[in-house]
Amino acid sequence: MRAMVIVAVLLLGWSTVNAQEAPAQVPGAVTVNVLQARYLYEQGALFVDVRPQREWLWGHVNGAVQLGLADEFKSLKQPNLPREIALVIYCESEICSAGAQAAKLAVSWGYSQVYYFREGYFAWQLLDFPLAKGFEEPNGLIAQATRVAH
Repeated sequence: MRAMVIVAVLLLGWSTVNAQEAPAQVPGAVTVNVLQARYLYEQGALFVDVRPQREWLWGHVNGAVQLGLADEFKSLKQPNLPREIALVIYCESEICSAGAQAAKLAVSWGYSQVYYFREGYFAWQLLDFPLAKGFEEPNGLIAQATRVAH
């Protein structure tokens, strides 16, 4: 019984942390809605999904790279990545603040075209925009960033 109570408390705490409403704007980034994100998608912007990998595997914007905020996202800090690429950073929805945190980091690392897609994956999915599931990630972050920059 005690173990069940501990698990329940831990789960409640985890969901409360992840359920913070995302800010409407991020200084230095451009907040975009789902239609503006689709336009950027059609222009070849690099979509960065900051949700955990298990959520990304269930579905993501087609062609997006998964860089979980807790770990992989730091790979964008590499000095050899072009800072002028258009990055569309998203999480699941307006109740996920990870997208805002990631956009803030990207701006602080010198990226000049950071787009904060606050509405996120669920809005993209709702409009039946291009989706993918599983591990069809493009040829790595560096290759993808270089392709987008040219």
